[in-house]
Amino acid sequence: MIKVLVLIDYSTEFSRRFLDGLIQYAQEMGQWSFYRLPVYYKNIHGEEGVIAWAQKWEANIIIAQWNYMSLESLQKLQIPVFLQNYKEEGKCFSNITGDYTGMGAMAAKFFIQRRYNNFAFYGNKGFIWSRERAEGYRREIEKIKGNYYYFESEDLNDKQWEHTHTQLEDWLISLPKPVAIFACDDSFAIQISEICKLNNINIPKEIALLGVDNDRLICNLSDPPISSIILDAEKGGFELGRKIHETLQENNPKPFSICINPLGIELRKSTENYNVKDKYILEIVKYLQKNFDSAIKIDELTSLVPLSRRSIEGKFKNEMGISLYQFILNLRIEHFTFLLTTTNLSISDIIFKSGFNDYSNVFRLFRKIKGCTPVEYRKRFM
Repeated sequence: MIKVLVLIDYSTEFSRRFLDGLIQYAQEMGQWSFYRLPVYYKNIHGEEGVIAWAQKWEANIIIAQWNYMSLESLQKLQIPVFLQNYKEEGKCFSNITGDYTGMGAMAAKFFIQRRYNNFAFYGNKGFIWSRERAEGYRREIEKIKGNYYYFESEDLNDKQWEHTHTQLEDWLISLPKPVAIFACDDSFAIQISEICKLNNINIPKEIALLGVDNDRLICNLSDPPISSIILDAEKGGFELGRKIHETLQENNPKPFSICINPLGIELRKSTENYNVKDKYILEIVKYLQKNFDSAIKIDELTSLVPLSRRSIEGKFKNEMGISLYQFILNLRIEHFTFLLTTTNLSISDIIFKSGFNDYSNVFRLFRKIKGCTPVEYRKRFM
């Protein structure tokens, strides 16, 4: 029997999906037992109480969000420990981490494609995952010489938030508009949404807002709903289960990292705008967003706006930085990639749903952009 002591808050969608993946592995293997120590027990008995309970229960593995300053007490247990979202990665223990800079880069590229010049990051003070997401975001923005703004605060309870939200409020009001804001996670993104609503700052016209974790409850409780980066949490949990099995079979296991990768972006209304000044080109962009999966002919766009085909093509290139054809192609490839990593649909079905009609051409384009075939790409995430 493998006994796993869980010291993770499962109130977030990320944690639930991660633990779901772990439990799925355990059920396939059999003979696993899980126990989640109640939060009140940790609050009452503290660090030493948690350690004593782990010893009493004879835990084989601990998976923890360790909120105490020292990790020395965990070392005394002499059992494998996996740390999630610790302020810094524990060198003596295995870490449940993620491609944080990659998430930041994904957010920046997303907003850059929407032609923003002003970018901001709202972070969680003192946490490596927030800091590295900001770094990945900033690096991409520097490449295009965009304007970058940064603000961070701490995880606060409701009473503390009453007294400290004014600093965030002042920062949001001071930002040049329109601005693309990437929040370190969805719980921080909804703070921005709430303050914007109270101060009549329009999302998405003045602020485009993107979070991380794709916590559907949080994202859809916002007005407007918040777009968010989807993380491959379930696969990470399953992979952790496999590594736990390996670790317990080794005599002297070395620490390692389980890396959670970003899969794509769940689009909602908080990012539906493009920073495009020409009203006719903006109208065309909105139309293409809704209809990219159909057989679009450029001539039909002339019925949407009072412009000739030649004017549309020229103005579009000036406003968007790419040709009309390339823009449609990018929308299709983005959707193709999203379905490839988030569904079990066959590749032929995904090709059809993404607006393509040439199987071999899709493979050629995908390899050119991603550096591998769709089949190879899917294997990385499934």
